[in-house]
Amino acid sequence: MILIKNGRVVDAKSNTDGILDVVIDGGKIKTIGKVEDDGSYEQVIDADGCVVAPGLIDVHVHFRDPGQTQKEDVLTGAAAAAAGGYATVICMANTVPTCDTPEIIRYVTDKAKDCPVQVLQAGSVTKGLKGQELTDFDALLKAGAPCLTDDGINLTSAALCRTAMAEAAKRGTLLSFHEEEPSLVPSPGVNYGSAAAKHFGVPGAMASAESAMIGRDIALALDTGARVLFQHVSSAQSVALIRAGKAMGAKIYAEVTPHHLSLTEDDVPAHGTYARMNPPLRKEADRQALIAALADGTLDMVATDHAPHTAEEKAREFAKAPSGITGLETSLALGITSLVRPGHLSLIQLLEKMTINPAKLYHLPYGQLAEGKAADLVIFDENECWTPTEYASLSSNSPFTGTPMYGKVKYTICSGKIVYHD
Repeated sequence: MILIKNGRVVDAKSNTDGILDVVIDGGKIKTIGKVEDDGSYEQVIDADGCVVAPGLIDVHVHFRDPGQTQKEDVLTGAAAAAAGGYATVICMANTVPTCDTPEIIRYVTDKAKDCPVQVLQAGSVTKGLKGQELTDFDALLKAGAPCLTDDGINLTSAALCRTAMAEAAKRGTLLSFHEEEPSLVPSPGVNYGSAAAKHFGVPGAMASAESAMIGRDIALALDTGARVLFQHVSSAQSVALIRAGKAMGAKIYAEVTPHHLSLTEDDVPAHGTYARMNPPLRKEADRQALIAALADGTLDMVATDHAPHTAEEKAREFAKAPSGITGLETSLALGITSLVRPGHLSLIQLLEKMTINPAKLYHLPYGQLAEGKAADLVIFDENECWTPTEYASLSSNSPFTGTPMYGKVKYTICSGKIVYHD
């Protein structure tokens, strides 16, 4: 058994926030309360000055396995997750080949059995991510896919999208959508018409590319009753549409990334391709709208969109470099630095968006600290300032390298086992 002493236990599910002890027995939480150390524990962790919270959950990561393991694989991605305080992650389907068959889903989940954290693999909505023919939803779900997504590519056909929603609604499964109308993205990775776009000599991606698709899919979700998650929301207009769609009764949800909450288009010239992403960083007014929407519940969760690329790929000129940044190892600290310390969210609100909310949406038995529940925990010092320089991830394409931030993960515990220790 493990005894965690003197920590500030923060759990959004039960609204707990106090100095308590936690006893772990096997893979479950045995006790939360005041516990005496009687010498019978295999390990005692003194968490004085630290927060003890549920292990974090990220519903949007790319581990590039199979097909692009020079960037990341299931094992290195899981190590990065553990280092960032995550106990559960969901991988997107845009692998090579696409996760559009049960065999590829099982390849990832079998490999994940050796991982320090829970790794779930999403299935794709369409075969080969081509947006033309739906996959066998039943087969993918039976193989263990927690959701269906063509992440990285927009479902441009409204008719096909409606059919996918109708089929998903029959099964009660979640569709997770990347929303960008291709015709409104003259060039990806940077905000349209911004000084950064001019600096790199590209037109950029319009904010309306995202909001146009979100508006369409809110209408289709209302029509079909489907459960739809909008990925990495980036603009104020999208926020307003999501707020209105929820008020109309649509079963819609939304995620936002740490980078869209902490950076803007003005930061892109300094970071170059390491700040190139889809959707791009937008204006300060958009960032503020995202923060407000996260605080009021319009945006449901924080997801990293952890997207590793090699240094050689990111060294290309801006127009030819791949989009995306890594994020698992800096996510919690960015939330504390950009949201909690300035007073935009309380710590328990931030943890709600990173634990119980994603667990509820995906019907996962995680995301909370309670007796009898899974012993998935993160222990971190919210006041420790640190600077990321090296990563457990195989890639290091992050604009936050060298940036001081607050909130240092000390331990990650998954299924009762210590899988990371600072």
